[in-house]
Amino acid sequence: MGDLARLLKESWSLVEEHQDKVAGYFYARMFLSHPDLRDLFPVHMDVQRTRLLHAIVTAVQTLEDPEKFDDYLRGLGRDHRKFHVEPEHYEIVGGALIEAMRSFAGEQWGVDYDQAWADAYAVIASKMLAGADADPNPPYWYAEVVAHERRAQDIAVLTVLPMQPLEFRAGQYLSIECTKYQPRLWRTYSPANAPRRDNTIEFHVRAVGAGWVSSALVRRLQVGDMIKVAAPMGTMTLDRRSTRDAVFVAGGTGLAPVKSLLEELTRYNRTRWVHVFFGARTRDELYDLADLNRLAARYPWLSVVTACSDDPTFPGEQGNISDVVARYGPWQEHDFFVSGSGRMVKATLKTLAELQVPSVRIKYDSFTEA
Repeated sequence: MGDLARLLKESWSLVEEHQDKVAGYFYARMFLSHPDLRDLFPVHMDVQRTRLLHAIVTAVQTLEDPEKFDDYLRGLGRDHRKFHVEPEHYEIVGGALIEAMRSFAGEQWGVDYDQAWADAYAVIASKMLAGADADPNPPYWYAEVVAHERRAQDIAVLTVLPMQPLEFRAGQYLSIECTKYQPRLWRTYSPANAPRRDNTIEFHVRAVGAGWVSSALVRRLQVGDMIKVAAPMGTMTLDRRSTRDAVFVAGGTGLAPVKSLLEELTRYNRTRWVHVFFGARTRDELYDLADLNRLAARYPWLSVVTACSDDPTFPGEQGNISDVVARYGPWQEHDFFVSGSGRMVKATLKTLAELQVPSVRIKYDSFTEA
């Protein structure tokens, strides 16, 4: 697959600086030739464009890692069932995608690039279809909102009850559609709890400036409303075989998957020391600190350090949480779990690299919503 990977990367480099235009042309071409497909997509297409490009780049970059390539595409295929994608749609998408890239690549685009993308897309489509076919679960679950609590001006904690059992692992994330207020718009959120006997799932959501879904979940959603929840994805899960002490670094509502992992640890951990670093801009945004402190008081192996970056009167640590982590340690022998905004995760990974924490011991979950 080496030659194929080379051709794909070469050809992608020809259009990479025109990503937005490529995506716009792709959707325009697809909707022009098959207008009925427009109903499968949300009214607001900006985030959908970026997700298409992310999927393309990830697929291209993982071609030379067959196991990762296979897992990613099968998971993508399972996930796309929530969009009501049918097998016949894959051919339409592939043709529109190649035509869009050809249109913006210029004279350097040749028939070898055409063939490389046709071959690669055939593999991509077959693996996605196999992943979709192999999943016995429904494409999504309906869930009722059973609790909704505003913890800060822009932060809400909501609890939902799926109408059918939904299996997931602590640390994974789920896609949510706020059906009543933003139909066909899906965003990913991590449960803030490990699987429970009563099947309820808790989410922590911050409403961001132009976040269509997050704003609806925080400001408009009410107890009794129904949402859709799609199949779990993600690999930021615990390895029960590990005996190393663990460090969890959370920024804002990135605390949710950390809470989920901590809840799992409370069920079996007896030997591992666990350190939680929880950062926010102001003390009001440390919205779940009381519960964290209750956990730390109950379990001797758990310690909690909090920090604020823009609250000079806060009595705890000051500064970005990535810098705060660097003041403690040493950390070379620990497992790390990092969750927060893309900017926070990037800064933390840079700090951990400087602290010589092996990358194989770091799992992370980066989120953002345009």
